[in-house]
Amino acid sequence: MTNPVKEKLRAGKASVGTWICMGYPDVSEQLSMVGFDWLTFDLEHGSMTIPDVQRMMQAMGGADCVPLVRVPVNEPVYFKWVLDAGAHGVVVPYVNTRDEALDAVRACKYPPQGFRGCGPRRASRYYSSLTEYVKNANEDILIVIMIETQTALDNIDEILSVPGVDAVFIGPTDLSLSLGVFQQTDHPKFKSAITRILDACSRHGVAPGIHCNENNINEALSMGFKFCCLNFDDAFLTMGAKLSLQKVKGWTH
Repeated sequence: MTNPVKEKLRAGKASVGTWICMGYPDVSEQLSMVGFDWLTFDLEHGSMTIPDVQRMMQAMGGADCVPLVRVPVNEPVYFKWVLDAGAHGVVVPYVNTRDEALDAVRACKYPPQGFRGCGPRRASRYYSSLTEYVKNANEDILIVIMIETQTALDNIDEILSVPGVDAVFIGPTDLSLSLGVFQQTDHPKFKSAITRILDACSRHGVAPGIHCNENNINEALSMGFKFCCLNFDDAFLTMGAKLSLQKVKGWTH
């Protein structure tokens, strides 16, 4: 297993992907073909189960697109399930302390760096390449920690000091909610938090990431964000339908 997204981030290059919330293989198959570096399957807020995610990763086939999974909670069993099913990395929600970041990293790595159990069914091509997979997994698995709260912001340097944290990911909605400025991304308090996170990432050599839309992704990239999510599947479906309807002449709803 190699992980081109992790290689890009290590080289200081930007990587753009999108979020998958709908549990249908057709969705991942189509979006894996359009040019995204990665797809993140959302088990925290999406409508999917672990078997759904495996089928959706299988539907990506030979596309040049990396499957990642946002686990629903920072618990080791979820890391094992998604990594063994073939995810090339995890996005971990609601990490607020150094110990929680350390738990996430250790859950992703085989001993001696961590405590991940050995059973990489699909990830090792159903054990046909077990030795090779286990040898390289600790280096290749991408570990992304989410910064979503004032507490995480207060502990940002301690969190990013954990070896093995490859990237952080800002959920603007949750972070703004925690800061008391819900959805006010232009508020000085929110902007200050963003600057604080970017500065901490620079100090610790961690790639900064954020959820974007088509209106602000270029600004995010120019600010130095490297792990950028462009919208999500539900939004693409709605926007595409609205755009098509706008082109219909002589019809009203």
